[in-house]
Amino acid sequence: MAITNFDTNSIGLADNNIFGLPTTEENAKLILLPIPWEVTVSYRNGTARGPERIKESSYQIDLCDIDAMNYWNQGYFMPELNKDIIKKNDFLRHCAELIISNLSDGGETCDNPQLSKKLEQINAGCKELNEWVYNHATELYAKGKLVALVGGDHSTPLGLIKAVGKQFGEFGILQIDAHADLRIAYEGFDYSHASIMFNVLQEVPEMSKLVQVGIRDFCDQEYELIQSEKRIKTFFDKDIKERQFEGDTWKSICDDIIAELPQQVYISFDIDGLDPKLCSNTGTPVQGGFEAEQIHYLFKKVVDSGRRIVAFDLNEVSCGEDSQDSIDANVGARILYRMCNMFMKSEVNA
Repeated sequence: MAITNFDTNSIGLADNNIFGLPTTEENAKLILLPIPWEVTVSYRNGTARGPERIKESSYQIDLCDIDAMNYWNQGYFMPELNKDIIKKNDFLRHCAELIISNLSDGGETCDNPQLSKKLEQINAGCKELNEWVYNHATELYAKGKLVALVGGDHSTPLGLIKAVGKQFGEFGILQIDAHADLRIAYEGFDYSHASIMFNVLQEVPEMSKLVQVGIRDFCDQEYELIQSEKRIKTFFDKDIKERQFEGDTWKSICDDIIAELPQQVYISFDIDGLDPKLCSNTGTPVQGGFEAEQIHYLFKKVVDSGRRIVAFDLNEVSCGEDSQDSIDANVGARILYRMCNMFMKSEVNA
């Protein structure tokens, strides 16, 4: 049911939902699941507050998007944060910090019975979160909704990706990221934020192709997997930059990226894929990366190619200790809005 009688020129009302839209779960077509979770982040905290900060910033966005006019009227809705998830995240994050500190000091988790028990709790808790996201997404699909996810760290979308496979069948992932995220149980955490794409390869049989863009921070083990795994095609940041230095256009590079994708596409956008000037507080910023408009152009070309976006996530948006002095949530909110519009345009044209 389309939203009508809504003045897009007026101020964003805090009583309304995300982007100032007068939506409920019932009248919205697209549900944005907020997952305040950062249990396994390995450097800086803060991304668990990403959904909250993005929503706060979203009220300042003007809704006119000339690449996808008026798709907002299909309705975008973000539910309230789940308090049980927040509590579990806070407890398990403290446990993970103890484990990471011990590892940094040269210790082994298996040599410490207390830390070993905490590791078991963390792995069980992360598995429960994945199941919660999967079940919730599956319920929303049964109601005829579209689903996207707002993290939280990059481990959070695994349950949604599994639900996408069950709902839509074969699909590919377009991953925008500074990191390959192909580590095996990084730091002992089965569902580490650094292991999300390895876990997808292992646990989501419907995922036929992983196309990575902007990767510039990875280990030898990940590089070897990229070279040997036929389902992975990686466009390294270094190679992209060298092509541009030598006169290639971003359009030509985008055409090559899109050519690797199957008909159905899931987009996983780690904000650190951007130039860190746009996300300086993200958990693990890395020099290099993209302007936001480059990535929006890529998404636009995916839709123009006739491919169908089946779902997406936006993750690792963190505002540091003082969100008032941070651009991160503002950038995240604007990227999220345009992703919603491209998603809806793709769905309407499917």
